[in-house]
Amino acid sequence: MSKPKILFMCVANSCRSQMAEAIAKHHAGNRFEIYSAGSAPTRVNPDALKVLRERGVDTTALYSKGFDTVPQAVDYAISLCSEQELACPVFPAQVKRLSWPMPDPAVAKGSEDQVMETFRQVRGAIEQKIVDFISVSCASEVIGRGSGCRP
Repeated sequence: MSKPKILFMCVANSCRSQMAEAIAKHHAGNRFEIYSAGSAPTRVNPDALKVLRERGVDTTALYSKGFDTVPQAVDYAISLCSEQELACPVFPAQVKRLSWPMPDPAVAKGSEDQVMETFRQVRGAIEQKIVDFISVSCASEVIGRGSGCRP
């Protein structure tokens, strides 16, 4: 049985989608295949890496990727920025598209402490969405409608 594939998307694939990829891998283990990509990839934001490490999330494999480097056949395509920001690839009809718009912490203003607090808040919001998503996805398997949630 193949594992469900999740693609987290954002424009630069530098903050929000990177945090989502790492957090999902941290919480889901090997129950899903997890990717992230962006329409205009740049580099992983060092502050995103810092707040992930604060939570004990592995960041060693993170790098900024374009849509051409990840599978196009995914089960879930989850956008973390507003639809106006992201030029998404076209997905087959069976792909479940979800929108979890989050503020971009890379544009946060203020002192270093204020900027880092913005990164932490976005990390926390993403983590809660992922934990809820995994819980619902795996609960649906228990009643026979999902797949791939067994550890």
